[in-house]
This record gives sequence, C-alpha cells and structure tokens, in this order.
Amino acid sequence: MVAAVLVLISLNAYVIINPGQAGVLSVLGKARDGALLEGIHLKPPLVSQVDIYDLTVQKFEVPAQSSTKDLQDLSASFAINFRIDPLQVVEVRRKQGTLQNIVSKIIAPQTQESFKVAAARRTVEEAITKRQELKQDFDTALGERLDKYGIIVLDTSVVDLTFSPEFAKAVEEKQIAEQRAQRAVYVAREAEQDAQAEINHAQGKAEAQRLLAETLKAQGGQLVLQKEAIEAWREGGAQMPNVLVMGDKSNGVPFLFNLRDTAAAVN
Repeated sequence: MVAAVLVLISLNAYVIINPGQAGVLSVLGKARDGALLEGIHLKPPLVSQVDIYDLTVQKFEVPAQSSTKDLQDLSASFAINFRIDPLQVVEVRRKQGTLQNIVSKIIAPQTQESFKVAAARRTVEEAITKRQELKQDFDTALGERLDKYGIIVLDTSVVDLTFSPEFAKAVEEKQIAEQRAQRAVYVAREAEQDAQAEINHAQGKAEAQRLLAETLKAQGGQLVLQKEAIEAWREGGAQMPNVLVMGDKSNGVPFLFNLRDTAAAVN
C-alpha cells in the first residue's frame, strides 16, 4: 500500500511539456509566475496541477455584422489564424482560462468590434470594390485589440461578405444601366465613323469629277487648235505635215498631234 502511494506521488511530482506547448503551474489553485516550456518540470505532488496550452497556430471562423458609412447592412465571416504568446500564457490562464473561453469571450467580440471600425470608414460599394483595403483596416484593428490579451494574430481571411438584398438589386440595376450606356456610346461612335466614311467618299468623288472636267476642258481646247491648224494649212495650199508639235505655256509640256488623222476625223 505504501509503495503504491509512493508511486502515485512520484508520478505527480513532475510534468512533461511537449514541443509547441506551454504549461501553467497552479499550487492550491493559484497560478505561479513563469510559463513551463517544453521539457520535464518538477511540481509539488497532490496539491498542484499544470494546465497545458497549445502554442501552435489555431484557426477559428468568426461571423461579424456591421453598418457601412452609408448605413447599409454588411455581414462577413472571418477565418482568424492566431496563437497564444508563450510569454503571456500565465496571464491568459488567470484572465481567460481555456482556449474555448479565449475564442468565445475575446476573439469573437473583438472581431465584431474590429469589423465595425473597418466597415464604418467606407460605403457598402467601397467595401466590395476595395475589399483588400477593408481587410487591411480590419487586420490592424484586430491585431491591436488582441495583442493586449496575449493573442498574436497571424493572418485573417474574408470567407464571406454579403449585403442586403436591396443593395444587391441596386448593384444589378446599375450594372445594366452601365452596359446600356456603353452600348450607346459604341453605336454612336460606329455611326460617326460611317458618316465620316461617307464624307470622305463624297469628297473623293467630287475631286475625281473636278479632275475629269478639267481634263475634258483641256482636250476640247486642243481639238479646236487642231482644227484651226488644219484649216490654215488647207488655205495656204501647203502640204500638211504628219505631226504638229504644240506646247502648254503653263507647264511647258509639248503635245504631239497627228494632223492627217485629225483632218480625216474632221472631214
């Protein structure tokens, strides 16, 4: 019997703390200062106990609700990655107790308050379009609030972000209106391009007609000169040359005319 008691006492005289853990020694219900880190630690048998805390990364999903700057309801769900500061494990044990208490009494309400701070700085549309900025404000507020409780926030993720059905309908209507406006601009530009193409075509056609008229006018004048030259040769009784060379004083370009062929055409 005595041997059994001695074995029981010896088994309660030490505690083993594994890697990633920290222990808080309490003697007669009072927590002792100084966390027990990994390794073997002696403790008073029968009158003491050691509470073990997991120092590895913990993850919990916490819901939150708030109102935006334009008084729209906004709901979110955050995944919080955190761990307990090993240097403050004793204070955590004294003030918060278990990990479940930490989540329900500290992390959850502080997540709610931090979300209110971040959401109140922007409208609901800005909260959606500038989601990363919303998260940054939330992370800053939550980190500052939990640090004083010995809780280190490692990362947060916005799992879900929802807004009121009325705003959802308004967003849909706005998107439809923007699409219609963009379509109207496209149609207007297309019509403008078609009109410019018609103008260019008309201008080109008018220029072609002008050049053609000038050419016909010039050719008509040369035919008159040819006819007068032929008549002059006939009245003079001289032999008609085969070719007559004439020049245009405006550009100095000579014209060669076959007078016999022209005379035949005239007759």
